[in-house]
Amino acid sequence: MKFIASCIIALSISFSITAQQVTKLITWNLCNFGKSKNVEEINYIANVLKDADIVAIQEVSASDFGAQAVAKLADELNRKGAKWDYVLSDPTNGEGKERYAYLWKTSKASLKGKPWLEKNLDVLIQREPFMARFTIGGKLVLMSTIHTVPKAKHPAMECQYLYKIDSIYKTDHIMIMGDFNLSQSNIAFEKLKQREIYPVLTNQKTSIKMKPKNGEILANEYDNIFIEANYIRLKAVGIINFADKFLDLKEARKISDHVPVYLMFTIL
Repeated sequence: MKFIASCIIALSISFSITAQQVTKLITWNLCNFGKSKNVEEINYIANVLKDADIVAIQEVSASDFGAQAVAKLADELNRKGAKWDYVLSDPTNGEGKERYAYLWKTSKASLKGKPWLEKNLDVLIQREPFMARFTIGGKLVLMSTIHTVPKAKHPAMECQYLYKIDSIYKTDHIMIMGDFNLSQSNIAFEKLKQREIYPVLTNQKTSIKMKPKNGEILANEYDNIFIEANYIRLKAVGIINFADKFLDLKEARKISDHVPVYLMFTIL
């Protein structure tokens, strides 16, 4: 009987471990995603993204071409063996208007409610974050994707306010991702880290140089994902350095001037 009981306990523990869904998230600044991307380039992007479960895209053109490009990308992903859905933001309110997009495999995640541009931050952040709640493995996560102002316009002045997302949505579990145009080591993220929302990448460059230098093709630590560490368990993280597949960085930058960042995680 003791042996049977031990087996039952072992099976119970094993089931609780395997029942945790591992989800793959990719965030990618797709560099003026719209009319600038042709059919071949969109197909290439879809092949990079097809193994993800959820995708966050920044720098979608605010024009109709941006909306059309996202629809074409979703259509290409649907040809890769899984069913995908997507949602597109309205144009942001400040200077340098853009859109954001989320795409997801319907078998891995579902959208809860209607996504929104965060009006509480649109005075403080030029391209205010795009917020969406997803149900993943029966658990809820609030995702926020952002593209801050370029380095010359001092993105730290925007990043310092990202902690407000957690203070506004106190009962939500938070993930903040995108192109911050700033290293995670900058003091602008200190209040976010004090709330135990931490970057998954450190000392990892993600933007692509115009020309290689001493064999190095990546330039700056700009793209990242911040996660609520007490709720979201990191399983694997990295970049997809598609640029090293190109002999000419000019050709790689037609896809994007940033590499994708991926995160594999479970929710506690």
